[in-house]
Amino acid sequence: MHKHKLIAIVGLAGAGKTEVARFFELAGFVKIRFGDLTQEYLQQNNLEVNEHNERNAREFLRKKHGMAAYAKLNLGNIQKNLESNHVVIDGLYSWEEYKFLKHYIGEQLHLLAIYASPELRHIRLNTRHLRPLDKEEAESRDIAEIEHLNKAGPIAYADHTIVNTTTIIDLREKVHEYIKYLIK
Repeated sequence: MHKHKLIAIVGLAGAGKTEVARFFELAGFVKIRFGDLTQEYLQQNNLEVNEHNERNAREFLRKKHGMAAYAKLNLGNIQKNLESNHVVIDGLYSWEEYKFLKHYIGEQLHLLAIYASPELRHIRLNTRHLRPLDKEEAESRDIAEIEHLNKAGPIAYADHTIVNTTTIIDLREKVHEYIKYLIK
């Protein structure tokens, strides 16, 4: 039996995780965005969508459900979709999420890191349409995600890294090459 793949995209804010997830989705993967849980929490609690509230929501959900919160809360959906499809996760964050998924998913799980320099990521974050961040907010988010959300581990431990420093066309080509390699 052919086992479907679970690709977990990791990287700091502004690296290009959402664009990469979109390319996987266009290639037929089911996309699960871990950040949707944060947005749902804000909506349920009538909180404005901004960096401060998003950070508090992420930290609250992890305090309530543990550092593997987003993986735990999405596990049923991931397993259901993996039965018949390849799946891509937009935004696995913590080392604990990785270990949790590795335990339940095993060899089907592949970590894909997306890298861009802090300077380039901060420019992207400042100019994006949804949830733009200024330089100070972007730096603060980087530090909070590394220090409080254990985000560096999965990036360092990735099975493959795509450097996203040029064009969207170049990024798409790199993603398609990786998909061809992965789905032989």
